[in-house]
Amino acid sequence: MKRKYPHLCKTIKIGNVYFRNRMFGAPMGGTDITADCTVGPASTAFYEYRAKGGAASVTVSELVVHPKTEGSHMYHLDLHTPGSLASFTYTADAIRRHGAIASVELSHSGQYAGTYLTDKDKKEGLCQWGPSDGTRPDGREVRALTEELIQEIIEAYGEKAALAKKAGFEMVMVHGGHGWLINQFLSPYFNKRTDKYGGSLENRVRFAQEVLDSIRKAVGVGFPIEFRMSGSELFDGGYDLNDGIEIAKLLESRIDLLHVSAGTYQRGFGVTHPSMFLPHGSNVYLAEAIKKQVNVPVATIGGLNDPQMMEDIIASGKADIVEMARALLADPELPKKITMNRDEYIVRCLRCYTCMAERAQTATRRCTVNPIIGRELDGMEILPAANKKKVLVVGAGPGGLQAALTAAKRGHEVILCEKNDEVGGILIGEQAIPFKYEMYQLGVTLGKLCHEAGVDIRLNTPVDKAYAEAIDADAIIIAVGSEPVMPPIKGLDSEQVVLINDYHHHKEKISDDVVVLGGGLAGCEVAIHFARENKRVRLVEMNSELSPDANVRHRPLLLAEIEKSGIEVFKNHKALEVNNDGVLCQDKNGNEVLIPGTSVVCALGQRSRRDIVDELWDSAPLVSQIGDCVKVSTITTAVYQGHHAAMDV
Repeated sequence: MKRKYPHLCKTIKIGNVYFRNRMFGAPMGGTDITADCTVGPASTAFYEYRAKGGAASVTVSELVVHPKTEGSHMYHLDLHTPGSLASFTYTADAIRRHGAIASVELSHSGQYAGTYLTDKDKKEGLCQWGPSDGTRPDGREVRALTEELIQEIIEAYGEKAALAKKAGFEMVMVHGGHGWLINQFLSPYFNKRTDKYGGSLENRVRFAQEVLDSIRKAVGVGFPIEFRMSGSELFDGGYDLNDGIEIAKLLESRIDLLHVSAGTYQRGFGVTHPSMFLPHGSNVYLAEAIKKQVNVPVATIGGLNDPQMMEDIIASGKADIVEMARALLADPELPKKITMNRDEYIVRCLRCYTCMAERAQTATRRCTVNPIIGRELDGMEILPAANKKKVLVVGAGPGGLQAALTAAKRGHEVILCEKNDEVGGILIGEQAIPFKYEMYQLGVTLGKLCHEAGVDIRLNTPVDKAYAEAIDADAIIIAVGSEPVMPPIKGLDSEQVVLINDYHHHKEKISDDVVVLGGGLAGCEVAIHFARENKRVRLVEMNSELSPDANVRHRPLLLAEIEKSGIEVFKNHKALEVNNDGVLCQDKNGNEVLIPGTSVVCALGQRSRRDIVDELWDSAPLVSQIGDCVKVSTITTAVYQGHHAAMDV
């Protein structure tokens, strides 16, 4: 068989271990952590899911090596806690039985101890330890580690690595980046010590070297040690790429794989975990520069989800391995699909941060495009239905597509009707905004998967009660979505106004002087797009905040992008009239203000299409309603509800 992406699919030997391809599953925190910080069964299933999908390695995140100075924010591994070693053993086995290599991330967050703790009282009570005395930006005091504590931590790395090996893990990753403790020692910003662990670069690297020596002594020769580092800290006062190269050279003799990431978690979240506003592969240059200076294999990471880009990275010698985290949540079978030349069926990560927002808010995981994530144990395996039924799905937006796909996988006869001439629903319009193109691709890919699964897709087919009753389905899933809100604003129907849902059809109508009406998520993102096209953009919002509907990870980056894009923002301004000169508004003091512009984009929200739901409600024995037609919400909600509606048939 000729592989479409031969470099990605090629095996590699690291240490004495063979890996089945060049696509590694980077660490991402699990979905349940028991009270005594062991790996819960849901997390085991979470990691196993990626192993089944074909990744060469799956790394469990994060194993806290020294709880005494770190705080209890993730997993612990010791011989004293009942079930601790066993939980890691079961997890390693769950990964390895599918042909992936099980790895675990050894971590200490230093002065950011307890970052992920949902117990805020306990978090506040933690002592923060770092290389040097100081005060964090949030006002928390940081105490310098004594040399005695440093030695304890160094020994703890070795102890935990030995236990991980005993549990069946065949590799360890040492977290030396993103602002955690080892990075804090490497960084001139954090490290102000005057002893052998501070000052010169060689001294600042010493702690990392001794940690790696401790691990090597514990696991022996040939057992792969992966070291994750930030190629550059990417902020003033931190180390730059030139320093990153020197750090790598000072460490390479002690490691088997150098994993080059970027930035620090606390100062560059949207760069360390590249947002949709950045190009894919935006951090690859760091790995490329470092690889030229070292002899060990180098891995790169950061918003990678395109097979051709990843193939080119390895083929051109920029890196030896590509690592993915979010991309393997969106589609755990991405490596398998690439290996089997089925890359057109990959469900791509949207870089929307739903997974990380859920983690921050509820200590769980959820993925916008994959309803299984975080709920792998909840009876979600798609098994054939005992009784095959005829299922009519009305509406081919993301929810309807997912419902049709799941129902077809269960063996039902599925008819999917869509009133428009293509599938995707509200996602169709995203093709016009480059940084949201993957949302458009989601509809296209789900459509392909539905077709492959045998769904009868009927385009240009509106469904009314008569049509539905003629189908005579056993079950109807109504996914007719929403329609734009059109308030009674004078002139809103004029020629210079374009509905955001229709923008992809009317791009040429948008002048270089545009007013965006509506500062919700959609309005903010299209305003950023126009600013990137060098248009003069004015964003009008009647409330006091922009995009309160954005998640907690995406929103800060969205607002920062608006600020740096030079968009003029008018909050607390209510539109009264659209005229040839722009939009006449009323400010919070009752004054009339003209916001000038020769084009207007209306992004004033959506409302549920309840009339269609009501008409179809009695058209089959079993009727379900999903997505925006129930309540205007998110792609995440639509996909999740669509999957479950089909599972319930």
